[in-house]
Amino acid sequence: MNPSTALATTMVDELVRQGVRHVVVCPGSRSAPFAYAVQAAERAGRLTMHVRVDERSAAFLGLGLAKLTRVPAVVVTTSGTAVANLHPAVLEAHHGVVPLLVLSADRPVELRRTGANQTTVQPGMFGDAARAEFDVEAPTSDDLVGAEAGSWRAVVGSAVAASRGVGSEPGPVHLNVQLREPLVPDADEAGPADTVGKAGTLGGAESLGQQGGSRPSAFPAATGAGDGVQQLDEFDPTIERTLVVVGDLPEPGQFEQAVAWASAHGWPAVAEPFGDHPRPGVIPGGPLVLSDPGWLDAHAPDRVVTVGRLTLSRPVSALLRRPGVIVEAVAAHQWIVNRPKEIRTHPASLLDQRPRRPRDTSWADEWRTVGHRVAAALAEQPPAWPTGTAVAATVLGALPDNAVLFLGSSNGVRDVDYLAGGRTRPLTVVANRGLAGIDGCVSTAAGIALAGDGPAYALMGDLTFLHDANGLLVGPLEHQPDLTIVVVNDDGGGIFTTLEPGAPELAEDFERVFGTPTGTDLAALCAAHHVRHVLAESPDQLTTAVTEQPHGLTVVEVPVDRSTHRTERDRLRAVATKALRQ
Repeated sequence: MNPSTALATTMVDELVRQGVRHVVVCPGSRSAPFAYAVQAAERAGRLTMHVRVDERSAAFLGLGLAKLTRVPAVVVTTSGTAVANLHPAVLEAHHGVVPLLVLSADRPVELRRTGANQTTVQPGMFGDAARAEFDVEAPTSDDLVGAEAGSWRAVVGSAVAASRGVGSEPGPVHLNVQLREPLVPDADEAGPADTVGKAGTLGGAESLGQQGGSRPSAFPAATGAGDGVQQLDEFDPTIERTLVVVGDLPEPGQFEQAVAWASAHGWPAVAEPFGDHPRPGVIPGGPLVLSDPGWLDAHAPDRVVTVGRLTLSRPVSALLRRPGVIVEAVAAHQWIVNRPKEIRTHPASLLDQRPRRPRDTSWADEWRTVGHRVAAALAEQPPAWPTGTAVAATVLGALPDNAVLFLGSSNGVRDVDYLAGGRTRPLTVVANRGLAGIDGCVSTAAGIALAGDGPAYALMGDLTFLHDANGLLVGPLEHQPDLTIVVVNDDGGGIFTTLEPGAPELAEDFERVFGTPTGTDLAALCAAHHVRHVLAESPDQLTTAVTEQPHGLTVVEVPVDRSTHRTERDRLRAVATKALRQ
């Protein structure tokens, strides 16, 4: 067995030993030894291989595979720009605290900075976004393979541990592996043998640095809340007027833990829509309650305790900047408020603290009462069809029990934020809120579907969908995700109609640089990829499409007039304000 084949076979074997179950392989010549090794492992029933031709989509597929399972997925690429195409997903994994292992093939070190084809300096490409980085030298001789196998295993063990968050938070790790020709199995081999480097025969992960050959280097990335933020172990539970705001949390069960902690203390809680539903401990209509300055002035908290990552609501951001309000953060992976030196942060273990019930519950009761009043008002005056908010309401009402709903960035996630408090049946809501970009959403949703065992859905706008149209590139030999994607097609950047550029007085400059219509025929696009397409032009048609059990990829297109976004949001806020002031 040649050295490159031996290295790849040993590393893949160790990945399986470390618990990896999904590997995404992108085609390439330099990475061929890993492609052969992963395929052999799948044939042996040891892992599941997914092949994707677009590296950016492949990386987001890996992110989706790991997002809920919390088991690192591996993405294998060849050298050069292929590695750079992984960067958006690596950044999302970093900020979203998702375990992801990038395994990039590389030319030998002597070819760096020489202008060799498809060669750039790959170590360090992801900067501080990588929890750790390893640069493994290519084996040079058949005679050294046995001696080097222990260190190869050690590198893999360390990389998986770093991705899982041993000694830090979970996140992306870069394992860069140099390979020399030959890059295919020897002529007398049907494929990579599974005897070289068998688990336990040539050293284990504990031997890092003790075996010669690869000379790995690790560079732990800096993580945490940022400069000037002091982490404290002490917490004052006696501040009665405390509001808890829950954002996106990476680990299963953390949302329920945060809400239970707030309820046990007697404090009201508002939450972004991510996590499990229903959520009886959360004030329904929270974003709308916070949107009324008059009511908030009269009922302002003395302290706001945030849990997780908050990225969605401008009213929440304004609340955290409110003069005189004490802000404390629990499990804050990266802090985003403009005045970080005034933030007190606490570890997630604070949620285990024994509560102290408040002496006076009248203030908290008022928050809960108005939340239910707003929810009742919205139920009496629901979103009007056809608007994006009405589409979100229909989807939330039609989803089957125990479904997973992935939300693309932009309008859809904000529509669900307004309405999710009304969901009374089991549902898990997920999104890429690390950087909240629109890239990779189709592929992330597909990864969640492939890794899960329940019905999987996604809700996103047309630009988000088109930005990852290569997520539909799933070849006929591949595992097909059972995923229904609802696309709110307003032909462009509808989110901007609800922001400052969408103000009527700026209409003349809006359409080309913010509206960005594409005119894409989504049905034709789906047909080109042999993906089922359904046009839903009424609530009944959408309900029928969503109620159907996902089987393979299905795209449900719902046409919406982009001009309705701003007016419908304004109407809902007016309904909420009227209910608040009753």
